[in-house]
Amino acid sequence: MEEYYFNKAKFVKSITDVKEAPEEYNSSVLFVGKSNVGKSSLINALTNSKKLAYTSSKPGHTRLLNYYSVEDKFYLVDCPGYGFSTKKDLDYKFYGDMVEGFFTDNKSLKLVVFLLDSRHEPTDDDLDFYNFLLSFKYRFVICMTKCDKLNMSMRSKIYKNLENKLNFDTKKYAPLLVSINDKKSIKILKDFINKSLVEG
Repeated sequence: MEEYYFNKAKFVKSITDVKEAPEEYNSSVLFVGKSNVGKSSLINALTNSKKLAYTSSKPGHTRLLNYYSVEDKFYLVDCPGYGFSTKKDLDYKFYGDMVEGFFTDNKSLKLVVFLLDSRHEPTDDDLDFYNFLLSFKYRFVICMTKCDKLNMSMRSKIYKNLENKLNFDTKKYAPLLVSINDKKSIKILKDFINKSLVEG
């Protein structure tokens, strides 16, 4: 089985329309979640880079679909976060149109990494996107971020929160618990991405 080590990565381009997406490789992995959940930081951790994906303490910084080439084989795609808008309805429509266009008949999309903040119960926006995701047939994994910030009691609530808010079967589909400060959890996510790319 071919294995990718995420050692070689570079920014390719930013787009708002999937028709503008680079086509050099036929495989992509999308990172999506609410604003400030840690998408860009996780991409940096996966590629062992502090500056590949721009991170900000302010929510709503990423405004475009950002494509990163990895090992000249596939793309990691950083999606704008949902649930934050300074322009209200205008931004939500822009976001919805962009994301729906990306998901519609996207033959290169091999995996959706759906990020949720492990410290909090999923929000209504998380539920809305989860239901949107279920309306398509793409492979996805729920990835709980910032798990290094949890004590044992908070960790035990993760599964209950997913089951209660999203009606997600944690026994059948175990979520990944990750932290950018925990190399073991990053390796587990890499392995999951590898498997998804190979099985296609």
